Amino acid sequence: MDIGFEELDHRRTALGELVLRRRTEPKLGVEVLEVKLGDEFLMSSLFTVSEVELANLALARLGQGPLDVAVGGLGLGYTARAVLAHGSVRSLVVIEALEPVIEWHRNGQVPLGPELCADARCTLIQGDFFALAQSRALDGRNVGRQFHAVLVDIDHSPRHPLSASSASFYRTRGLSQLAAHLVAGGIFGLWSNDEPDAEVEREMRGAFARVETHVVKFHNPLQDREASSTLYFGFTGA
Repeated sequence: MDIGFEELDHRRTALGELVLRRRTEPKLGVEVLEVKLGDEFLMSSLFTVSEVELANLALARLGQGPLDVAVGGLGLGYTARAVLAHGSVRSLVVIEALEPVIEWHRNGQVPLGPELCADARCTLIQGDFFALAQSRALDGRNVGRQFHAVLVDIDHSPRHPLSASSASFYRTRGLSQLAAHLVAGGIFGLWSNDEPDAEVEREMRGAFARVETHVVKFHNPLQDREASSTLYFGFTGA
């Protein structure tokens, strides 16, 4: 079978070689989009269940709105689209470190790009989410602006960051700085590819009034087995 492999973009970035590629998965006969950074797989359109659940579970715990949401990490846009599917959302800011990823969405190289860019509620910002979380303006523009939800899907997990520079974010001090960007009664959501981690929960409990951990299970069609991701939620006091 023709695997239909095509490299759509290849860029050098400060974090390594960034590649967007499209291929036909021979086992399934479906087209797959993949993003790689160096030797690391960042995103695949085959596995999006937990990224969508990150948005849905967080927003289900908030009121009817209007809600202001920030997302750290754009990827292929699945978390952002799930946020915008909620009519209670007034605004969405997506902070992405890699400018080419934003370009892919703006020029339609990835399927969800036109939809996200056409939604007036959605703003894509190039920036270092972890640095902005420590600043007074999470969106890089409006000092003191607070959000009802901040959702993060950047690193593989707190124990397996893409860059050592983000490791301190997952400690209580870093999480407390992030919590300052949330309204009272707001929620922080974190995606992880690892199993539930007691140390992560302990650090989060030092920064938030309440912490929940959810395991999202889904079918891995390539290995024909069940797989899972972990979602952590931290709630600020009402």
